[in-house]
Amino acid sequence: MAASPAASRPSRAEGAAEPEPRPELTELGLAFRRVFRTLSRLKGRETHLASGELTNAQYELLIELYERGELSAGELAAAARLSPGTVTEMLDALAESGHVERRRSPSDRRVVVSRLTPLGTERIEAKRRIWQERWRGALEGFSARELRTATKVLQSLGEMFEEGSAAAAEEQPGGHSAEGRKPA
Repeated sequence: MAASPAASRPSRAEGAAEPEPRPELTELGLAFRRVFRTLSRLKGRETHLASGELTNAQYELLIELYERGELSAGELAAAARLSPGTVTEMLDALAESGHVERRRSPSDRRVVVSRLTPLGTERIEAKRRIWQERWRGALEGFSARELRTATKVLQSLGEMFEEGSAAAAEEQPGGHSAEGRKPA
């Protein structure tokens, strides 16, 4: 009987040599982790928001409405990758604070659609102005070619994480994701 390929490879404990990581990949990984941790810290700070401040998730919903117009909770949930119930709760809070208005769809009375109010539009435009200025400042020293390369890198990493997320969802008992939905 022939040994399986896995059985013929020495384990780490036996001193198997792994290829040397490329220094630029290590540096990219460290920079990515730093960005990821910073974003995680920002999300963690949301528990300490002052009354009337919006969370990043709420801003994401407002941005979808700003860019795409009137949408149902289901459409927003798909875009934000959140459960429809979570989005409905968020929309209730956004409607209560005056950022969105909700009404029955004229084409299907069973569906409730949301749209930005003037206050919601104002908040998105103000936040965008601030972030666009910061974004330009952070990236002003890079050439168009470097920015296109960075875009490709980020797209590739996004695809890698999407694939990893889908694989993890498939590994859940019964093929359901952590949110309780079957993977697409």
